[in-house]
Amino acid sequence: MANQYDVLGKAPSLEDLNKLSSSDVHLTIRGLNAGYGKMEILHNFDLTVSKAQSLCLIGPNGAGKSTILHSIYGFTNIFDGKIELEGDEITKLTPAQKLSKVGIAYILQDNSVFPDMTVEENLLMGGYIKDKQDEAYEEAERIFQKYERLRNRRDQPAKVLSGGERRLLEISRALVMKPSILLVDEPSIGLEPRYINMVFEILYDLQKNEKKTIILVEQNAKKGLEFADIGYVLVSGQTAIAGKGDDLLKNPDVGRLFLGG
Repeated sequence: MANQYDVLGKAPSLEDLNKLSSSDVHLTIRGLNAGYGKMEILHNFDLTVSKAQSLCLIGPNGAGKSTILHSIYGFTNIFDGKIELEGDEITKLTPAQKLSKVGIAYILQDNSVFPDMTVEENLLMGGYIKDKQDEAYEEAERIFQKYERLRNRRDQPAKVLSGGERRLLEISRALVMKPSILLVDEPSIGLEPRYINMVFEILYDLQKNEKKTIILVEQNAKKGLEFADIGYVLVSGQTAIAGKGDDLLKNPDVGRLFLGG
């Protein structure tokens, strides 16, 4: 019986992916087979993203979207393939090394704030592996200057924050290590619409003004593609279609399957 996703047609070639991120390439994945235990989720997966570019991964549940983020960060078993950052292979680095040595931060989809710790204490946890704690305090102060919502609650327990403010704190905590790449898993999950807009405005600012490279998984495909420069549609651990975010929004098959159109 034909799969409903078969209509997406021929998978994009490596050349097609490279054209979407042709200048100043930041991160590449080549021929990645990865998963958990002995189970392979990603099959010969390729990815190319440029500096200060945003890439949104969409697709059905179980397609392997979060597994891509997990693989980049070091949470999966990698059976074959390689991950490179500006030409240097980082495939086998641990998550701690990815964060402290090469500047990759991972923002979990789960509510990961410590509710009984203050907002400031939560923020400083982002710098727990910094050699110089003074730098963590300096970066935390910069974040408080930037985000009034957090500054006004810095001495209050994190449990008083709204859902949107908690997500802002999670993002800000990752920024304490001054990463160049942000891996963001489901930024809109569980949030009211007004907070979803706020979170995407924050991500937009980090990309455009602070020149962060952002790779995100987003179940709200329309919102994710509206935000991102480029998008990959994943099906069964492989990229079925790739294109500019705006182009994927106009693609009738993508619209029918993922955008409710």
